[in-house]
Amino acid sequence: MSSETACSQNGILDIRPIRTEADYEAALAEIKRLFDAAPDTPDGNRLEALVTLVEAYEAQHYPIPAPDPAEDIEYVAVLH
Repeated sequence: MSSETACSQNGILDIRPIRTEADYEAALAEIKRLFDAAPDTPDGNRLEALVTLVEAYEAQHYPIPAPDPAEDIEYVAVLH
């Protein structure tokens, strides 16, 4: 996912699904590079699309389990 291929000749973003860990790492590197991009610019649009793809990949490959209600109650009780 190099910046050189960010847009095709007709201005459409060249974004591909994240299927592998290498794709994921490349997307994270591109997000880091584009982090301060202004909204509604080609780089800003690319950033937004990549973040959406990374979120989907992380949800599938690195799910965060739902908290256990009993543990939540115990945690809150300890705080008070």
